[in-house]
This record gives sequence, C-alpha cells and structure tokens, in this order.
Amino acid sequence: MLEKIFLTMLLFVPVTLVAHFLNLSPLLVFFLSAVAIVPLAKFIGEATEELAVHTGPALGGLLSATFGNATELIIAIFAIRAGLVEVVKASITGSIIGNLLLVLGMSIFFGGMKYKKQKFNKTLAMASASTLLLAVIALIIPAIFVITAPEAGSKIIEELSVAVSFLMIGVYLASLLFSLRTHKHLYAAEVGKEEADWSLAKSLVILIVATLAVAWMSEILVGAIEPAVAVLGWTDLFIGVIFIAIIGNAAEHTSAITMAVKNKMDLTLQISIGSATQIAMFVTPVLVLISVFFPTQMSLIFNTFELVVILFSVFIANLIIQDGETNWFEGLQLLVAYGIIAVAFFFHP
Repeated sequence: MLEKIFLTMLLFVPVTLVAHFLNLSPLLVFFLSAVAIVPLAKFIGEATEELAVHTGPALGGLLSATFGNATELIIAIFAIRAGLVEVVKASITGSIIGNLLLVLGMSIFFGGMKYKKQKFNKTLAMASASTLLLAVIALIIPAIFVITAPEAGSKIIEELSVAVSFLMIGVYLASLLFSLRTHKHLYAAEVGKEEADWSLAKSLVILIVATLAVAWMSEILVGAIEPAVAVLGWTDLFIGVIFIAIIGNAAEHTSAITMAVKNKMDLTLQISIGSATQIAMFVTPVLVLISVFFPTQMSLIFNTFELVVILFSVFIANLIIQDGETNWFEGLQLLVAYGIIAVAFFFHP
C-alpha cells in the first residue's frame, strides 16, 4: 500500500517542473516541489539499502552514511548557495528534534497501541544516545565561546567551526567502526535484507536518477522559499525547523513506524536516533566544510533557542529509552513535546 502511494507521488515531479517553467505561483511551486521530494527520498533510501546487500555490511554502512541523509544534505547545499544559512541551521535543528520526538514518538505510540510493552537492545540504544549527546556538546560549545569571547572575530569563529567539524566527522567515522567492526555483534538484530530485490545495476541507476531528481527539486524548492515565506507570513526559522525538516525525513518516518508496528524496536530506534545522530555528527559538519567554497559560510553557531530545544529533545529521548522498553504513553509524551516545540517555533519571531 505504501509503495503504491510513493509511486503515485512521483507524479508531482513532472507537475512541479511544469509549474516552475510556466512561472506559476511561487507558493504553489513551493508545496509541489516539497511533495515531489518525498517519494524521491524514499527511492534513494531503498536503492541504498539494496546496494548494501550487494556490497556487504562494511561498505553498506558507508553507503548508508553517505546517502542516508542525502535529501537533507542536497536541500541544505542549495540553500547555503542561495545564502539561506539560517534556514539550513533551522532544518538541522528540525531534523534532530523531528527524529527524536516526532518519528520516535509516533513509532513508540503506534507500536504501543498494538503491544503493551516493547523491548529493545538497551546497550545499542544508549551507545547511539551517548554519541548524540556528544553532538549536542559540539554544537553548544561554539555558541558558549561566542558569548564568553564577544571580541572574537568572524575568522576565528569560522576556524573554530571547521576544527570542531573535523572532530565531529572523526567521531562519526569511529562510530561506524564500532558498529561495523569491533562491536558488530551488538547490531546482529539490525541486519536488514539478506537477499536483494534489485540487481546491482538497477540499484545504481535508481540511486543516481533519484539523487539528481532530488537535486533539481531542491533547487526549485529553495528558489521558492523566500516568495512563499512572504505570502504565508511564516519565519525562516519555522520553515526550516518544521516544514523542510519533515520533508527530508518523510520516508524515514514511515519506515520507523512500520518497524515499530512489526515490533522491531531495535530497527525503529536505529532509524530515528541513528538518523538524528547522523544529521548532527555527519551532515552538519560536512555542510560547514562545504560552505567554505560558497560566498556565505556556515558556522556551528546556532541560536540559543535552537540549542535549548535540541538539548531538551536529547534529554527526554534518553530518559525514554534508558530502561530498554517502551509503551504507548511514552510515545505520546514525545509527541506532545514536539507539539509544544512546533507551536513555539511558529510564534518565534
């Protein structure tokens, strides 16, 4: 059923192109391109999963690291090129809290409606959570540096951001080594498909085509952001944190919920917490390094409200998973927390 829905949504790709080239309403183009990205992101994820079966767990893990959040990365690169750095930072914030509160919350809630109690590998979950906490430290320290050293120039801030970014990527690569080599026995339950449904050639073609299509749709989406914001009256902060973040993670949302309903909570947590960790420890520093080549450089200095929201999201997610089991009420708590944050971002100037 879900596959048919995603296939049907591919129709939004040509519709978006027609609306764009006919110079129709920017607001219409904005929403059309947003919907068009969702099924393309789904096919990128599926093609990556199929390639991982062909290449084995080690290379497959690296492919997942590279393409797991390709949609968010592509949208962000086009936004940085357009000078919308604050929108990019907001979308990073939104992806982290969205995965920890919305995706995990919905998964635990719907899984809990079917099963009274759902258990998972506590050691595995806490390993991911501690890495995420390290990411929070990496994001908070530069902000505290700026507050405590206001005389520091922009060049020093840029150098600090680049240095911390390299350290974050190093830790993320170490986490891959941990999960794929030294402690891969902990991830035995995380093994995905054993046999590929697609050939290697088909997987590569779909991955390349879907990635190029996402790039095209992302360029159109980013170009329509400012006109859409002017019409809707939304802030760049709200657009990034809620709207763009949900678009980039929509395919993962459905996968996580599906796994939870099947009582595969280890996979659910790996999708939600793992994706949040990947955004924080890999995508964010990569964007900082890529931005060096653009006129407007992105730093690791997030605003105070974003940092507090990320910190609270990591805190409550850690509390929920620390006992190794979940129920529907804990999922509801995460969803309410996301709702409170979403409303706050909507009214935030």
